[in-house]
Amino acid sequence: MMETASLFDDIRPLLDSEVAETIASLLDDLYFRRAVEPFVKPFTWEQFSYAMRSCQSKDDFQRNIIYPVMHKLIARTTTEMNGYGWENISEKNDYLFISNHRDIVLDAAFLNMLMFDKEKPTTEIAIGDNLLIYPWIEKLVRLNKSFIVKRGVSVRQMLEVSTHLSRYIHHTIYERKQPVWIAQREGRAKDSDDKTQVSLLKMLTLYDVTHQLDALKQLQIVPLSISYELDPCDFLKAKEFQLKRDNPDHKKSKADDIENMLTGIMGFKGHVRFRFGKCINPMIDSLPGDIPRNELLEKVAGIIDREIYSNYSFFPFNYVAYDRMSHTKQFVAEYTADDEQRFDEYLQKQIGKIEISAKDENFLREKLIEMYGNTVKNKLRTH
Repeated sequence: MMETASLFDDIRPLLDSEVAETIASLLDDLYFRRAVEPFVKPFTWEQFSYAMRSCQSKDDFQRNIIYPVMHKLIARTTTEMNGYGWENISEKNDYLFISNHRDIVLDAAFLNMLMFDKEKPTTEIAIGDNLLIYPWIEKLVRLNKSFIVKRGVSVRQMLEVSTHLSRYIHHTIYERKQPVWIAQREGRAKDSDDKTQVSLLKMLTLYDVTHQLDALKQLQIVPLSISYELDPCDFLKAKEFQLKRDNPDHKKSKADDIENMLTGIMGFKGHVRFRFGKCINPMIDSLPGDIPRNELLEKVAGIIDREIYSNYSFFPFNYVAYDRMSHTKQFVAEYTADDEQRFDEYLQKQIGKIEISAKDENFLREKLIEMYGNTVKNKLRTH
C-alpha cells in the first residue's frame, strides 16, 4: 500500500502516519485558528486543540472533530437532512458516486455524515486545486479524505494529469475498495440545469482507453441526486450571472470563492435530501455494441443525467418556479397561494442582498427562478 500510495503523493489524502504531524502544523497556523475558532464554540481553543491532538488517523479526525461540528451545523442550518435509496448500495462499498453539484463544501460533507450514520465507510472526495486558497485548506481537506484535482495546468500537461487522476480513482475504488465522490461537472451548475460533463467520463476512461466501457463499469458508478430546499448561495450565483452578462471576461476572485464557501456553510438550507440511484452498469450493458466511440460517452452521460433527474426531491418553491418559467399552472396542486407569496418575498429578499452597479432586478429574478425551476424541467424530460 505504501509503495502504491507514493505514486499518488501529489494528489492523495493524507496517510494515517501523516495525521499527527499535519494536525500539529494546523494548530500552529494562525490563519487556521482564525477561520476555525468560531465554528468550535462553545468549546475553547485549548479544548479543541486537545481533541485534535488525540486524533491518530483520518477516521479519528472525521469521527471526533468533523462529525460533531457538522452535526451542530445541520441542526442550525437545515430543517432536516436525510438520505434515501440505500437499497441501491451493497455492503461492498466500492462505488463511484457521481452527483449534481450545489454547494462547494457541503455536498460531500453531508454525504459523509449520512455514510457515518449508516456505519458505512466515508467517501474520498474530489476537490479542485482552485479552492485550495491557503496552505491550511489543503492540509485540512487532505486530512478529511480529499484528493486533489489539478485544474490550473497547461493543455500539454492535461492528458498526463488526467491519466494520473484516472488511475488514482480506479486504484482507490477497485483495489482499495474505498468509495469516492465526484461532482458531475467542474464547478457548480449555477442555474441548477445539471448535466454530466463528457470530459469527466473521458478522464475516468483514461485508465484503459481501449476498453472505455469496461473502465467505467469497474468503477460501479452510482448517480446521486442532491436536493436543497433553499440554496443560500443563490443570490451570489445570480449576481455572477449578471456580472458575466455585462462583462464576458468576468472571473471570480479568491475572495468570491471564500464568500461562496462561507455563505453555503452558514446559510439556511431548509430540507436537504440525498437519493442514491441505481448502479449504471446494467444500463451500460444495454447500449448497442456498434455505437461510435465518440458518441459512447455522451450516451453514458445521458444515463447518469436521467438517473439524477428521476431521483430529485421537490419542494413547493420548485413547483412555483417551474410554473413561472413555463407560464403554466401545471403543478398548481403542489403549492398554495401562501407558498407563492413566500416565494416572491424570498426572491425579493435575496435580490436585496446583491450589490452591483447597474443592478438588473428583472434579470436577477429570472435567474433565481430558473435555479429553483430547472430541476422540475429536467425531471419532466425523463418521462
